[in-house]
Amino acid sequence: MGALAGVRVLDMSRVLAGPWCGQLLADLGAEVIKIERPVHGDDTRGWGPPYMNDDNGNKTKESSYYMSANRGKQSVSVNIASPEGQELIRKLACEVDVLIENYKVGDLAKYGLGYDDLAKLNPRLIYCSITGFGQTGPRATEPGYDFIIQGLGGLMSITGERDDLPGGGPQKAGVAVADLMTGMYATVGIEAALYSREKTGKGQYIDVALLDTQVAMLANQGMNYLTSNKVPGRYGNAHANIVPYQVFRASDRDFIIACGNDSQFVSLSKAIGLPDLPQDPRFTTNAARVEHRTEIVELLSKHFLSKTADEWVAAIYPAKVPVGAINDVGQAMAEPQIEARGMKVNMPHPLRTDYTMVGCPLKLSGTPITYELTPPRLGEHTKDVLKRHLGLSDEKIAELESQGIIELLK
Repeated sequence: MGALAGVRVLDMSRVLAGPWCGQLLADLGAEVIKIERPVHGDDTRGWGPPYMNDDNGNKTKESSYYMSANRGKQSVSVNIASPEGQELIRKLACEVDVLIENYKVGDLAKYGLGYDDLAKLNPRLIYCSITGFGQTGPRATEPGYDFIIQGLGGLMSITGERDDLPGGGPQKAGVAVADLMTGMYATVGIEAALYSREKTGKGQYIDVALLDTQVAMLANQGMNYLTSNKVPGRYGNAHANIVPYQVFRASDRDFIIACGNDSQFVSLSKAIGLPDLPQDPRFTTNAARVEHRTEIVELLSKHFLSKTADEWVAAIYPAKVPVGAINDVGQAMAEPQIEARGMKVNMPHPLRTDYTMVGCPLKLSGTPITYELTPPRLGEHTKDVLKRHLGLSDEKIAELESQGIIELLK
């Protein structure tokens, strides 16, 4: 039994932030019903290639992007633009504990599916809205996209190489971090609301915004600015507050050193054959090394060109200074530690028996993560959910299908 066993979620979100939240709730044991529009479904179903191949090597309609964020859910395809579809959602909202949505501000209220509408029918409902800019403020009605938010929220101003170096300039992260972190914050908010409901018996509304999240996750860089009133710049693969803490080039390839304090710097200096470095007043303390960043980095960079990355890692690792190679995604997936931690999960899919997904990183001793359902095909569970939760007959379901109000898996 998962930690959230017995919790039922209506996931009316699409793309990444909302679905990421819904997938994590499913991993934790919640029953998650994903509402998708007929024919097209979640936008990310069409975000390919790559698409999964079936057991015969034929390409399916299941995109890798969609499958990365929708494990553990049941797909119910409903046309919520129709009055009949809206009524189905209202009835389902009375049968669930949580609703997640990421429509533009006010869009669901136009259909009678806003929080105020549904809370009257189900006062225990926890309703989580995820938008680009939140429900209030001058930009509330604007659509939000991760890429834009990474720019507006300051992340791209501190990500990427310095302007005066080759390849310099603002850079987005390699994955949609604003979306992913917003999904995580939404999950925390939902769990907090569930706990509060145990004491009060009442649900509540949760307003989560990508821009709010992006600014919050500036972390030390945000506080660096508020403390000093100095706008942080881009340091590439270096750290704003710690030196040496960056990528260095060996004779064959790059590797990372993350030297976090002065004692580690002493150990590092000995391990790389430069034991006198900590005696230099410019490098004795981290504050001094930050002030003289250019000098120490230039000195170390020249020194590290004398050996291979593997040789440096082998020399530095015993000194208990964080050090490591830079893997591509394939190498990362092949790491023995990833295998040992169960981060690759085989979940036989109806179309492919050897289907593998990246697992959930949470390890709970008493209520372990459960992997019950592969990412659903469009409308795969429409009939089952409507019969089981709303008691609709086969005849009624067939009628709704013929009218284009719902879609069943073809």
